[in-house]
Amino acid sequence: MNTVVQTIETAKDANKKAVQSSMLSPRFYTTDFAAIDRINIEPLRQEWDIMMREYEGDNNHDHFQRDAAFAEEFARTMPLLSKEMRQEFIDFLVSSLTSEYSGCILYNEIRKNITNPDLKQLMTYMARDESRHAGFINQSLRDFDLGIDLGNLKREKAYTFFKPKYILYATYLSEKIGYARYITIYRQLERHPEKRFHPIFRWFERWCNDEFRHGESFALIMRANPHLLRGPNLLWVRFFLLAVYATMFVRDHTRPMLHEAMGLDSASYDFEVFRITTQITKQVFPIALDTDNPKFRVGLEKLFEISKNIDLSKKQGGVAGKLKQAWHVSNAALVFGRLYLLPVKRQQLTTNVRMEPAW
Repeated sequence: MNTVVQTIETAKDANKKAVQSSMLSPRFYTTDFAAIDRINIEPLRQEWDIMMREYEGDNNHDHFQRDAAFAEEFARTMPLLSKEMRQEFIDFLVSSLTSEYSGCILYNEIRKNITNPDLKQLMTYMARDESRHAGFINQSLRDFDLGIDLGNLKREKAYTFFKPKYILYATYLSEKIGYARYITIYRQLERHPEKRFHPIFRWFERWCNDEFRHGESFALIMRANPHLLRGPNLLWVRFFLLAVYATMFVRDHTRPMLHEAMGLDSASYDFEVFRITTQITKQVFPIALDTDNPKFRVGLEKLFEISKNIDLSKKQGGVAGKLKQAWHVSNAALVFGRLYLLPVKRQQLTTNVRMEPAW
């Protein structure tokens, strides 16, 4: 039994999909701006100033410009896609745009509501980058006549409140796992260019290097405030690691044809991304999930099966469907809890906080 992605045939469908809130869809966030304003980066002032000069240099200002080869490749490859494959790819684009625009809105709202000059400067630069990414994806959606109304998305999408430390953990992981995802796809298509079915993948290396640098910024913030990385806060680190990995695994398994078209197996791809992300997080987190534990893989597979059953219960509707849905959600929470209690690995933090995107 395969999970079928929501059919997107019109711009209305695409905008409805972007606005939806679910366990798997990217969310929009708000936070305690006053607490963000009090964040201090002085212990790593030298490293911070170097990074700000990198942002100021704006080496990606002309990265996201489509060329004539883009249009030619699009015209050549799109007729070759099956209807089902086209739907999975469009679902991927809508989800990716929503995720990028979520970062743009969060960073911009923080910028507008704080006076801390260091954080204000950072948020200005990151909002700039994420806006470019979202706009670039939206151009590809417009090729299908499925452009997203970003103004409407900002107004209509539900917002989730996260404490500042949750924002730091979740956003750091989102940026770093985004890098690992995109670079893994880019390297695969670099080895097998014949499997590149859309020109947007040619931009993934530049794109993911932006994601990597954004994660570096949050790494500096957390290492400059080490209380965020010890004691009870490690329980939250553990939670967000599992939540991000589990969401990625389940979401990716709803799009098996997307990975198959690139010569990738969804599970193998995900665990390679986990491996890269674990290597990167040594700069910040003193713990890592043991993704090689067979029980970890089994648990993620169970979550995917439960996700499919939840979808079926929603489609069934009525009292019976709601009861089944509640049962499956409870079962998912139980599986997630068991995964959370699996032993974790301890890791030594890197001497130097900054890393290079060397994968």
